[in-house]
Amino acid sequence: MSSVPPNPPPYDPKTQWRAYREQQRAAWRAQRDAWRAQRHAWKAGYMGAYGPRVPSMVGPLILIGIGIVALLLLTGRIAADEFWTWYAHWWPLLLIGAGLALLGEWALDMRRQTPVRRSGNFVGILVLLALLGFGASGWQHMGPWFNNWGDNNDFFNSFGLPEHDNDQQVLNSQIPANATVDIENPRGDVSVTAGDGPNIQVQAHEVAFSDSDSEARNIWHAEAPHLTVSGSAVLVKSEGNSKGRLTLTVTVPKTAKVTVNASRGDLTAAGLNAGITASVLHGDTHLNAITGPVEAHFSNGKHDFSAHEIAGDLNLDGDCNDVTLSEIKGRVTTNGEIFGQVHMENISGPVKLHTSVTDITVAELPGDLTLDSDDLRVTEAQGAVHVTTHAKDVDLSQIYGDSYVENRDGRISVEPAGPYNIEAKNDKGDVEITLPPNASGTVDGRTRNGDIVTDYGLTVSGDEDKTVSGKIGSGTARIYLSSDNGDINIKKGPAFPAAPPAPNADAAPKPPTPPNAPHLKSSKALPPEPETE
Repeated sequence: MSSVPPNPPPYDPKTQWRAYREQQRAAWRAQRDAWRAQRHAWKAGYMGAYGPRVPSMVGPLILIGIGIVALLLLTGRIAADEFWTWYAHWWPLLLIGAGLALLGEWALDMRRQTPVRRSGNFVGILVLLALLGFGASGWQHMGPWFNNWGDNNDFFNSFGLPEHDNDQQVLNSQIPANATVDIENPRGDVSVTAGDGPNIQVQAHEVAFSDSDSEARNIWHAEAPHLTVSGSAVLVKSEGNSKGRLTLTVTVPKTAKVTVNASRGDLTAAGLNAGITASVLHGDTHLNAITGPVEAHFSNGKHDFSAHEIAGDLNLDGDCNDVTLSEIKGRVTTNGEIFGQVHMENISGPVKLHTSVTDITVAELPGDLTLDSDDLRVTEAQGAVHVTTHAKDVDLSQIYGDSYVENRDGRISVEPAGPYNIEAKNDKGDVEITLPPNASGTVDGRTRNGDIVTDYGLTVSGDEDKTVSGKIGSGTARIYLSSDNGDINIKKGPAFPAAPPAPNADAAPKPPTPPNAPHLKSSKALPPEPETE
């Protein structure tokens, strides 16, 4: 009997496809498991060799520092120009600080049982800040050179180009008595004086830097001023030339209203009886014996401004360097940064000075006011005095009115001339008041981390935080004193005159030359008035 093999099962495509798909899935799972095992093994080896990866604290600290600086700039707590000047000199300290922070982290990580690896995602920020430091430093070195080039046009002389001079023919024309005179000179000085006649007279001294006489003549022609009279509107205008400069000497009727736009040059004006409006971009301004309102506009803070014997309001707008004012019979208002020094004397009207650091309001100033980067001094003021500042020593003396001072990181000293209200608040600084013999006030004072010393029989209490209270005389005035991390001193002082002396309106005042104000600059000499025929 022979055996017969069984017949194979019939072919089923669906079953075959299921088997093939199961084989592919099994292969994919095996490959996935192999990848996972390899990744876990690599991570275990990396962790064993280098430790876990943790972020560095240097990056967040840099961002916090940038945010603090930006906030101080936007709120006006620090001036932008002062910050960039400081940053240009000291930006390498940023790299030193970041390096010290990394060394500190490394020292801490060495004490860990499992070493770690610090991330360096802040390197880009450091590179950017370093580039800004290089740029600021370069501008500090090259900026004065560019400014001198722009102000004086001496750049062409640096290439040895000869200087050619020319005096243009005098322009002369009769104008209405109350004419409005606009003077525009983009490159060069402008001098404006008042004459006795009805004519306007324009004298022009031209300078050209060129290799040839023909080219110099072309420069003179391009920068030559033009005089245009249209009714009561008078225009004196020069188009200017980048290879030359023009000095204008303009004589106008005394009653003419003058407006001057000088881009690169100094402005002097004297004897005008209808005021003046001046816009000076790169140059100093000196005004003398002006009747009527005075307005001056500045731009980059590199200008000096002086005004003497002004019978009208004075308004200064924009950034400036040194400001010198005396014998002003009107309101004085300044608004803008002052990078140099301020000296004011004998101001008959109210004084209002505003910068990003300091606000000063004085009702009347028969004495003087001095302000610089470190000190603020007011001597002999009539009416209320209001001061808000920081990082300055404030000294108010012989004040015939109420005083309000708010300061920090500096000293406050107030010396009233009578029984007037005093409010002095200081953060991180001493407060000292010196009262006259006729003082009369109710004292309320407090200090934290400071002492209280008084020459009067006032009640002082407290240990670390001290208070002082009581009455002096009949207690008429209110005296409030506050200091954090500073002392309070209440002293007896000498008597002052009953009232400030009134200025002599008949006598011609002289420019201020106080012996104790060495920073007070004498005004540039004005050119003599041209002789009238």
